[in-house]
This record gives sequence, structure tokens and C-alpha cells, in this order.
Amino acid sequence: MQVTQPSDIPDSLGASLSARAEPYLYERIAVVGLGYIGLPTAAILASRGKQVIGIDVNVDAVNTINEGGIHIVEPDLDIVVRSTVTTGNLRATTQAEPADAFIIAVPTPFKENHQPDVSYIEAAIKAIAPVLESGNLIILESTSPVGTTEKVARWLAAERPDLLELHPIDVRSKIALAYCPERVLPGRVLNELVSNDRIIGGMTPECADAASRLYKTFVSGECIQTTARTAELCKLVENAYRDVNIAYANELSLICSQLDINVWELIELANRHPRVDILQPGPGVGGHCIAVDPWFIVDTAPDQARLIRTAREVNDHKPLYVIDHIKKVAAKFKSPTIACFGITYKANIDDLRESPSLNIVKNLADQNVANLLIVEPNINELPSSLAGNNNVELVDVGTAWHRADIIIGLVAHEPLKRVTPDKLKEKVIIDVGGIWG
Repeated sequence: MQVTQPSDIPDSLGASLSARAEPYLYERIAVVGLGYIGLPTAAILASRGKQVIGIDVNVDAVNTINEGGIHIVEPDLDIVVRSTVTTGNLRATTQAEPADAFIIAVPTPFKENHQPDVSYIEAAIKAIAPVLESGNLIILESTSPVGTTEKVARWLAAERPDLLELHPIDVRSKIALAYCPERVLPGRVLNELVSNDRIIGGMTPECADAASRLYKTFVSGECIQTTARTAELCKLVENAYRDVNIAYANELSLICSQLDINVWELIELANRHPRVDILQPGPGVGGHCIAVDPWFIVDTAPDQARLIRTAREVNDHKPLYVIDHIKKVAAKFKSPTIACFGITYKANIDDLRESPSLNIVKNLADQNVANLLIVEPNINELPSSLAGNNNVELVDVGTAWHRADIIIGLVAHEPLKRVTPDKLKEKVIIDVGGIWG
């Protein structure tokens, strides 16, 4: 059975894995990484009657989950976690334990030069290696550069040669290995984990079949099988597509500012064309996916990914433009107070990862541009990056309107959009996120 992978993963891998005979029942599942994807995935599996072990290095998160609580914000997740912990189907630990299947959902950030950092994946593989057994299934869900699943195979071969051996002309494996990227929207994770189609890339067709059997226990969408490399690039391409389209909107906002045109009105008018659907501009692009994943493509194919690189540069530049604009407005006041509305990376969630709004606020604070009032309805305390600044304070909407000279609209959270138009006339408004546009 032919396998289209690099030369260091021999073609005989397919034949070797096809010897894994009977369909395997995956009843005991270990989920490594209990963050925004891992914990909901563990909870959904547990709600389907699976015995789920959640593994994470964060002791506080583990303790919180074992008490039936959650350490992240996601609608209805607390209900599912509490229920499955109570029934005994879900429990968390800091140590790897034997299981039938292992799902890896750990972070994959990039380094300072935008090179992918897969060290968390490698650490996860080395953590579970001692407890692996013949017949196990390993699925990587972490967003990864193309070829990462093959690296996982090499790491496993080094750690457990009794289960997976790589040779120049032969491979013998007693485990199945696949890649299946998450593709859910924060705020709708529980629903989309079930309803969305899943792209399942196996190191061999047999591996893809094994992973599909597990996902079909809770996914109502279609489970589409392909190679591991194709699945890895598919995830990156999905987010790069969105990044390019956001970059177009952000670039339009810069052009409109130069020409003294309301970008929100312009886009509304342009979108009346039956084949035009321009996105909304904002302070930049954040989150662990769109702001990161396109760089994985650029790193892999730098000479070919010219448009993708340019889009990343446009979106990375937008926060710098916003900072300069705010500083120019603030300079007109002797001792300005600025209220910043929203610091998460997108509307109606608590996720601060790669948030351009948070980056903007931190820069303003570090440069002591003004006294900063932060209005963020989705958090209860300032993040550590801001907590040490004496000129930054977390306040409610009323306090912000009363004390601020300048209002910066960064993230269009629903509670912030309810401010009446009459009130807007009382302050200097810089609406970057389209809250009142």
C-alpha cells in the first residue's frame, strides 16, 4: 500500500500497519493539553460514555477540573465538565496514564523569527511514550507545520522502538498515528466540535480509518480522510485564507483614513454588490490561529507564499498604526485619560492570546501616553502584562465614560455596543473595532 510521505518514512509503513487486524475499540481516551480545545474535547468524549483522562502540566487547572469547575470561559462547558466529572467519566491529572487512544492538543506558538515551535508537541509525545501499548491510537490535533506528524513518528520510534521502528527500507508499527486539526469557533466550541466536518490525515489509510472510528463516536459532521501532510496544510490554509481577507479590510481602513472616508460606510456600500463580501477591519488580528498559522506556511515555502506573507505583515502593522494615531490625539490633552473598550482578541470571549488590542494597550501603558481605563466585560482582573502598571485600571462602562477624555473602541463586545449614540458626542472617539460604526 503506497504512502506519499518523505523518504525517511518508508512506503512500507502502509503494509506494516495494515497488519493491525481487528477494528479496535477506543473506550479509554487520554487528552493531553486541557486548554481551549483539549478540555471541550475531553468533556464531549466523556459525555459520550468514554472514560477520559485529561493530562495537563497546569496543576491549578487539573485541580479545578477535578472539582467540577473550568479554568477557561466557554458557554455551557462548565455544565458538561461538572456532569462528566460527577459521573466519573472525566478526571484530570498531571501524569500520563495508559489509554486506548491519545489526543494531543497542546500549543504550537512561533519563535521570535516566526519559526514554528513544536517543542510542546515533542514534550507531550515523550510524556506519553512510556505508557503506550500495542494497538494504541495517537492523534495530533495541535495546529502544526507540514511534516510535524512525521516528526512525531520519529520521536516515537526513538522513545519506543518496540512499538515503532523506522529503517531505510522497512517500518514496523504496532500503533496508529493520525493528524486531525481542530476547526472550531470560540464561543461555539461545544456545538462545532460535534457539527463540523473533520479532516483526518493518517500516516496510512489504516491510521486514518482508526482515527475516524474514534471521531465518529461524537462527530455528526463528515469525517473526511486524507494524508497527514494534506490535513496539516488544510488547517493552515483555512486560517491563511481568513488572514488575507482581513488584511484587505485592514488595508482599506488605512486608505480610508488617508482619504478622510468612513471605512464602515464604504464597506457597507461595496458589499451591496452581489459578488462582494468584504470583512470588517479591526485593530489587527489575534488569537492562536489566524495570527500564527500563516507564518507556518511562510516558513515552509518562503519563496512561494508571497501573498500570505504580505497579508501577515499588513495585519501585524495595524496595531502600530493604531498606537501612533492614539498618541497623536492624546498629545492634544495636557494630562489625558483614555478608556480602552475591549482587550481580548475578538468579540464576546475572554481569550487574550495574541490579542492586538492588548498589545495596543500595553504599548500605550509602557510609553505612559495617558492614564488608561480598561473596560473588558469578559475578565475580572487585569492580565499580568498590565497588572504592574500604575497607570492602568480595570473599570466598568459607567466609570470609563465619566472619567475618560478619549474613548478607544477596540473590540465589539455586545455589552459595549449598547452605548447610545447621544453619549458618543460627549467624548473624543476613536473606533478601531467598529463598535459604533
